[in-house]
Amino acid sequence: MAKSLPAADEVAQTQAPRSSLSPDAARNLAHTTKSVPQMQAISSRWLLRILPWVQVSGGTYRVNRRLTYTIGDGRMDFETQGTDIRVIPRELREITALRDFDDDEVLTALATRFERREVEPGTVIAQTGAEADRVVLIAHGKVDKLGADEYSTAADASHGTLTGGDYFGDQCLGGKKGRWEFTYRAITPCTLMVLPRKAFKQVASRAPQLGAHIADALSRPQPLMNRRGEAEIEVASGHDDEPALPGTFADYELAPREYPLSVAQTVLRMHTRVADLYNEPMDQTDQQLRLTIEALRERQEHELVNNRDFGLLHNADLKQRISTRTGPPTPDDMDELLSMRRKTKFFLAHRRTIAAFARECTRAGIYAPGTEFNGHHVFAWRGVPFLPCNKIPISDRLTSSVIALRTGEEDEGVIGLHQTGIPDEYEPSLSVRFMGIDEKAVISYLVSAYYSVAVLLPSALGILENAEIGQYDDSRSRA
Repeated sequence: MAKSLPAADEVAQTQAPRSSLSPDAARNLAHTTKSVPQMQAISSRWLLRILPWVQVSGGTYRVNRRLTYTIGDGRMDFETQGTDIRVIPRELREITALRDFDDDEVLTALATRFERREVEPGTVIAQTGAEADRVVLIAHGKVDKLGADEYSTAADASHGTLTGGDYFGDQCLGGKKGRWEFTYRAITPCTLMVLPRKAFKQVASRAPQLGAHIADALSRPQPLMNRRGEAEIEVASGHDDEPALPGTFADYELAPREYPLSVAQTVLRMHTRVADLYNEPMDQTDQQLRLTIEALRERQEHELVNNRDFGLLHNADLKQRISTRTGPPTPDDMDELLSMRRKTKFFLAHRRTIAAFARECTRAGIYAPGTEFNGHHVFAWRGVPFLPCNKIPISDRLTSSVIALRTGEEDEGVIGLHQTGIPDEYEPSLSVRFMGIDEKAVISYLVSAYYSVAVLLPSALGILENAEIGQYDDSRSRA
């Protein structure tokens, strides 16, 4: 017959009695050493650290520049609904020949005649020497621009990469038939919106003002400008005797851009009972403010990168934007980005983008040594530090961007804007205002941070776009 297990009280009686106080009981009389509240969302916030902050006493900073002539080299935006892509009529005014054309009815007629085409990698979209008989808008994908250069007659020398929003073939809108000067070949699967020359003529035949506008735009003499598009300052050099010297002046923009300070705000609430009774060993109000301010500073950096009005990603000049040639960011891509400006001081990129670039360096057999920066050892390229910034987004297709910066007013670079000395200032350009106590005995504090960022010259900010960060092997289906 099986033996039954002993009861719990019988087991307790068989154990030896304690000869000292148990640790569990002793903890009731002991102090507990506590940490301050921890917060996972706190990041390094390198952008806030590296920007030179300029005092904006009036709340608005105006960037005065020399007069720059606008040439229609903008990018297109498209209306997307699921898999359906449509040309936005007003966006057609980004085409050089249609700039300032304000007849919406005619633009709508043109937009509806664009045909959608899908092409595979390696497809030749247009061939050098063939008749230029269509306007091509790139809705999605990458296209290589190929042609002969100064030192070679080969037709496969690359003249850059076109990506979503770019276009080519607008010369066919003129009266004369032209030829393609370059070969355009798809690097990745591409979605194109194509306007045949025949369809354009059908619209132009019913809208005489369209043909007149294009003829005037193409025949209008180009104003004298330097390589940056600024109004030329005429200077004579290398002359002898006493020739008549040119008269000149440096013209200014009539409507310079202004940057008003933006604001991030929240209302911090705390019950008076908590504020009065539970302040040992840490002050509850101080800890609540500390965590709230950390969240505000995180939002501030996010806005400096992503805000559509003044954020760096949306305010880089179109000529300062390039795309990777093969997908991931390579040493060649970074060299091209670096060569586009003088005195590049920093690269900003998501950590995964930095890792993708490091993999490409390893793949190419290149050792990229780091550098010491502000007491930290960071990755660097050509001596320019790569600083991580988790505010730079990663798309659903696992692509991201690299931001190149020249900073400081003295170098006509990128600067941060703030205003110190504001009422109830808690930190520079951040105030904490007591708003009172309501009928539920809840204290309210208004916490406000004021900031913005300004790009003094277009060349101070560059973007490497469409950098793929999800490739880990050598298998690449590239044309």
